[in-house]
Amino acid sequence: MESQTLHRPIAVFDAGIGSYAIVAEIQRRLPRQDVIYFADRASFPYGSKAPEELAQVMRRTLGFLETFDPSAIVVASNAPSITVLKDVRPMTRLPVFGVFPPLTAALAASTNHAIGIMGVRSLVESKMLREFVAGHDLDGTSVELINASSMVELVESGEFLFDPPGTQKKVDDFMTSLFERKPDLDALTLSSTHLPWLKPFFERARPQCLFLDPAESVVASLGDGTEGSGRIRTIVTEDERYSVSDFRRMLDRLGVELTLEIVETPQ
Repeated sequence: MESQTLHRPIAVFDAGIGSYAIVAEIQRRLPRQDVIYFADRASFPYGSKAPEELAQVMRRTLGFLETFDPSAIVVASNAPSITVLKDVRPMTRLPVFGVFPPLTAALAASTNHAIGIMGVRSLVESKMLREFVAGHDLDGTSVELINASSMVELVESGEFLFDPPGTQKKVDDFMTSLFERKPDLDALTLSSTHLPWLKPFFERARPQCLFLDPAESVVASLGDGTEGSGRIRTIVTEDERYSVSDFRRMLDRLGVELTLEIVETPQ
């Protein structure tokens, strides 16, 4: 599919399968919206990168996506949205939307006044996330920042699709360890776009807790979009760890039919 067949698409990207949840929500809410879906698997994981390196990845990715003449770009990843988006947003003329932890919703939902923000290491260790949390009226609620990088890997590797029992065991162990330390948590934000794929596993491991997915609020912030044909152009990078063939197998298992265009990592 050539780019000129798309009418003012919205570009959505992150370092892999995680951002497809945002694409699917756009399809649901704006069925005539054309979309550029960029899965930059060669850059996975964002969460292990220092802010300077992550900012460089964001700059080159925004420049690459500008060439498709989108109407807007969605950085469908919490880590760069929190840590570097403010710095790189001026690098493009386009509206750029990020994904942020749904902390307000978690505060409203928690009855124990104990919330967890689950994300990749670079996010939960960042000064910017602490500042984001401090910018909310916590009203005595404690907020635990939880490194869930190992859970993100279960998604990007496809293990959650191809070995559900093994995935459930790893999720159970992760949650057991977490709640041994923080037993009062009752509302947790899935603050990596990969983590909502594991929501059923988390709910089985801790059914008394609420797990919040920000996808709906992100897409709502895009407004009415620009009517096209509802096409999705899917662009993928790969490396020796995360191949396009594995990515295709994950999409097949999810029942998602997309034509994949393989490109080199943008420079």
